[in-house]
Amino acid sequence: MRRSRIDELPQFINILRGEMSWIGPRPEAMVLSLWYERELPFYRYRHIVRPGISGWAQVNQGHVAHVDEVMDKLHYDFYYIRNLTPWLDLLIIFRTMATVLTGFGSK
Repeated sequence: MRRSRIDELPQFINILRGEMSWIGPRPEAMVLSLWYERELPFYRYRHIVRPGISGWAQVNQGHVAHVDEVMDKLHYDFYYIRNLTPWLDLLIIFRTMATVLTGFGSK
C-alpha cells in the first residue's frame, strides 16, 4: 500500500471538508509542528496556505527525519508559497503521478 500511495486516499475526506488541498505543504503531526516552530525560524509561516496531499517538497525531497532536512523541506515549502501558480501545481501533479505509477521516490 505504501509503495502505491493508496494509504493517502483517506485524506480525500479532509479535502472534501476543506481542511486540505490536493497540492500544498505536507502537514506534520501537531507535536512535530510545534517542536519545529520552536527550533526553526519562520516555520509557522508555511501554514499560511492550506496543507496538501502532495507538494513541492514531497516531489523534490520526499520524507525527512532530521532537523537539517526539515530546514531544506521548509525552503521547498516557501518556494511553493512564493511561486504559487497553476503551472507549479500542474508540475507537482505530474511528478506525483510519476511517483505513484513508477514507485520511484517512495519510501
